[in-house]
Amino acid sequence: MPRMQRQDGVEVVALADPDGHLLGNRAEAFAKQYGRKVDKYADMRRVFDRDDVDVISNATQNYWHGLSTIWACQAGKDVYCEKPLSHYIWEGRQMVNAARKYDRIVQCGTQRRSQKGVIDAIAWLKAGNLGPIQCVTAFANKPRLSVGKRDEPLELPEDLDYDLWCGPAQKLPIYRTRLQYDCSFDWNTGGGESVNQGVHEVDMARWCLGEEMLPRRVISIGGRFNMDDAANVPNTQIIYYDFPTAPILYEVHNLPTAKKHMASWETTRLNVPTFRGVRTGVAVDCEGGYLSIPDCVAYNKEGEKIASFSGGEDHFENFIAAVRSGNRGGLRAEVAVGHVSTAVTHTGNISYRVGRKATATEIRKQIADVPPFVEMYDRFLEHLAAHEIDVKKPTITLGDWLEIDRETERVVDHDAANKLVKGTYRKPYAVPEIRL
Repeated sequence: MPRMQRQDGVEVVALADPDGHLLGNRAEAFAKQYGRKVDKYADMRRVFDRDDVDVISNATQNYWHGLSTIWACQAGKDVYCEKPLSHYIWEGRQMVNAARKYDRIVQCGTQRRSQKGVIDAIAWLKAGNLGPIQCVTAFANKPRLSVGKRDEPLELPEDLDYDLWCGPAQKLPIYRTRLQYDCSFDWNTGGGESVNQGVHEVDMARWCLGEEMLPRRVISIGGRFNMDDAANVPNTQIIYYDFPTAPILYEVHNLPTAKKHMASWETTRLNVPTFRGVRTGVAVDCEGGYLSIPDCVAYNKEGEKIASFSGGEDHFENFIAAVRSGNRGGLRAEVAVGHVSTAVTHTGNISYRVGRKATATEIRKQIADVPPFVEMYDRFLEHLAAHEIDVKKPTITLGDWLEIDRETERVVDHDAANKLVKGTYRKPYAVPEIRL
């Protein structure tokens, strides 16, 4: 709300949310801060029906992004849609098609694209100052607590329209302790850390490489360790994205550095794994050194700092400027850019979800011909050892090696994987196919 409202000539006029309590709180906060009331709706479609609304700012959860953006485009609205852009790969492509068919301005909320320090750092990298790129390591070391595990379904608030809240997702009882946000850690409504946070790092990595399509192949390894809760996404995961230019490797640590640090949230929060001293970011290894982003510092092969870049972010402002000009070419994270970055992250989770439990030895055999990934795998095993996980037993999920048809954005000869590419929807909230 503040990023829109504070821009000259932009007025927030309405909020929509099927959670009446949340909607009321946000409307009250807006009135208190800006001295006027906004209209409130449970159903976003009532906002789309209004002729006096030009722009939709979409901060729904992942599983609602696709349908809500398409509806908005069909209603003639321009859209700022938060990341990750889509819940399924196919869905993301329909969002791109909708923007094209209805000639709408659609920006994805991967705001690093509008951070001056990152823009300048990547431009410096692409100018060849560190030589050819050899490998990109992206990582998210974000401590997360258990989502809990209830014996009885969560009692839903009376002012929640649960059918509308579920929308395209399956309407199921909730056994976690919180309704909101933790839905990111359930396959029905979210994609876990490698999608939820991963789209930021993968987007920057892909930007560095200049890759504009999905990887040629992908594999993911991981599991949900030391958390007997209602979530079903991995809390420890490594992924290998094989691109023609150079590979992108991604790793997730939602657990602290060791099991002993899980005793309390305070110890968990203070003992977080890092990669080269950084919690969450991207390291671009080149022939002459490496670039660390988004802190935007470059190092030579000896580890000496040789350059740094700074500057803030104006992503919402970039969106409004594009709306006013009517030129989607001015967007820094246009919907097609957001779609590819999000879809890349989905490929890793698809590999994981069609995988099987395996021992550490079995897994090593599957990745032995990929040295950078073996190095990441060794760190993965060290982390599991610190959490007292017996890797001699089949406790780790070994994803399938998936070959990607980069033109069709589907997996080659793998029906189970392609079901996850297309996704499933609940009527009447199915995402439509948008033909150009």
